[in-house]
Amino acid sequence: MSKLAFLFFFLLFTQLQASSLNIAVAANLSYTIKALEAAFSKRHHGVHLKITLGGSGKMAAQIMHGAPYGLFLSADMKYPQKLYERGYALNEPKLYTKGALAFFTTKEFTEPISPKLLRSSQIDKIAIANPKTAPYGLATIEALKKSGVYAFVKEKFIYGESISQTLLFASSSDIGIVALSALYTPQMKSYKEGKNWALVDAKLYTPIAQGMVLLKLAKKNPDYKLFYDFILSTEAQHIFAKYGYLK
Repeated sequence: MSKLAFLFFFLLFTQLQASSLNIAVAANLSYTIKALEAAFSKRHHGVHLKITLGGSGKMAAQIMHGAPYGLFLSADMKYPQKLYERGYALNEPKLYTKGALAFFTTKEFTEPISPKLLRSSQIDKIAIANPKTAPYGLATIEALKKSGVYAFVKEKFIYGESISQTLLFASSSDIGIVALSALYTPQMKSYKEGKNWALVDAKLYTPIAQGMVLLKLAKKNPDYKLFYDFILSTEAQHIFAKYGYLK
């Protein structure tokens, strides 16, 4: 057999042996998942990840309608729990990280970035994630109510269907409330804390506990458990922390 023929059959065999995993991932992880995927791939060269990003509520609905995912990383615990209770998941939800909220703007204001600023006449449009489909949106509403400004600013809201879409809307609106993790990406380094963004006081909202579940499809491919275990590893937890998630 010639070297060329051997190489062809070797590559064909390798391709046939490769495993492909369909994974549903909450949109708030869109900036972190690439780093997680790269680190995982160094450990498991033959496992290819096919990542689909979206709002957690919509993802859960797709799974219940037969979407072919083997693992679901949600932005909350509620949707994975619902999938488990209805028989779509193999295990109860496992907490893998906690998210945080931040105010973000590309504009300059005469007063500090805070809930009080949202009531100002300088603010006409506030981008937030849709609380009906995005857990970060639900946390945003809770924070605004506890800070006492919700009733005064609710007419200013522009809703993103996911937290990543909300960041886009915030960039073209007066201000937005986004996932803190989005501000730790290379693309956002030019925006400065205090000037362009500020943390939302964590006491104003219930911690955004994010859970994951293995789905029925994972029964057919044990490699899903490899990625599941990796997400819980010390290495992955360091990556989450690097991108603004809470320990």
